[in-house]
Amino acid sequence: MVVIESAEGWFRPLHSSAGLALVHVDLQPHAGRETRAAGLLDTAERVRSDRYRFDRPRREFVLCRAVLRLLLCRRIGCGNGQLRLSAGPYGKLYAMVDDAVASVQFNVSHSGRHGLIAFTRDARVGVDVEDRARKCNIDGVIDSVFGPGEREDLAAAHGRRRHESFLRLWTLKEALIKACGRGFSLDPSGFELPGEIQQGAKTSTFRFPSRPRSLWRLVDLSCDEYAAAVAYEVCPRSAGSVTAWTSRF
Repeated sequence: MVVIESAEGWFRPLHSSAGLALVHVDLQPHAGRETRAAGLLDTAERVRSDRYRFDRPRREFVLCRAVLRLLLCRRIGCGNGQLRLSAGPYGKLYAMVDDAVASVQFNVSHSGRHGLIAFTRDARVGVDVEDRARKCNIDGVIDSVFGPGEREDLAAAHGRRRHESFLRLWTLKEALIKACGRGFSLDPSGFELPGEIQQGAKTSTFRFPSRPRSLWRLVDLSCDEYAAAVAYEVCPRSAGSVTAWTSRF
């Protein structure tokens, strides 16, 4: 069995509420930690990590995948050798234990110094994070990922505020797309975020216009160091409630 305490310092609980848990993974360079993390990967994951040409993306993958394995083993109650991670047709991961699909739902995102992992009991979930220290050319992608109203709001912002608004809106959209599980077969410019979210609200509910039967809870997790968001599926009758976040894991 994997000993979860062996990963002390690799991650910390970020938020916890009924049915949802979020974990932050420290992705700063740490030779000893990276060596121990690599030892938790299976053969296919080690082959994948060896394909990375640069240290940063390799480190992000190895550390996030190792923490994901540790926490899945803890939640499912299995050994690391029993756990296999597979991907669906659009790349979303799911867990298998002894060739049976595990019921736990999860999603992973990493950027620069920060990794986020979201877990739910039985609801589809997506998470996204963008390190504010990383530079990106936002002008080249605005038209392809945002709707008319969102583009108008971004055009009205300038300088640092424009960059921060872009990252916030992008992570919120990306979390929804990842939660839905269809990757970029779902056009991000084909839907807009709820108005209250665009105006700065931290949480709201959302339905994809093309898939109105599913209701999603959308939460802005952004802080000074990174922009981030989580989206998870909720029962329609709970639409009026706002998740109560706590610092417990």
